Amino acid sequence: MFFKLIEKRRSIRKFKQKKIERKKIDKLIEAALRAPSSRGFNPWRFIVIDNKDILYKLSESKPHGSSFLKDAALGIVVCGDIGKSDVWVEDTSIAAIFIQLAAESLELASCWIQIRKREHNKTLSANKYVKELLSIPDNMNVASIIAIGYPDEDKQGHTKESLQTEKIFYNNYS
Repeated sequence: MFFKLIEKRRSIRKFKQKKIERKKIDKLIEAALRAPSSRGFNPWRFIVIDNKDILYKLSESKPHGSSFLKDAALGIVVCGDIGKSDVWVEDTSIAAIFIQLAAESLELASCWIQIRKREHNKTLSANKYVKELLSIPDNMNVASIIAIGYPDEDKQGHTKESLQTEKIFYNNYS
């Protein structure tokens, strides 16, 4: 079942204008909260956004690579407590992929939006923009936003032959 899921999963940026059922949103949240975390610190926090006005504002987080969020049914803002763990970036990344795989298993589509280390404009980081918009406290940083919805485009999964097996090494790099 897991391999079928990862074989077909693709980043989808076009969504149908259809609400996601509460039961599915609850499963996405559960998946996020079940993500592994270094030393069990669980430094992540999640802000679930289904308000179209807020999704539109979040779609303007950065100049490139976030505009499709305005058409998603849901956005999950993935934050990390920078004081709680020195590996909050890794922990939030793991939680984000748990959300994406859960979405795929629920016949939803998703796409990762990088916020950390991206600019909103020349004077404001994307992190700061999102934090101000959503009243996120100073001890938290925004790692990413996961756009989720029912897919309105069909992308085939990557074939096994297209996988970059030349990047795999056994026992040493050479």
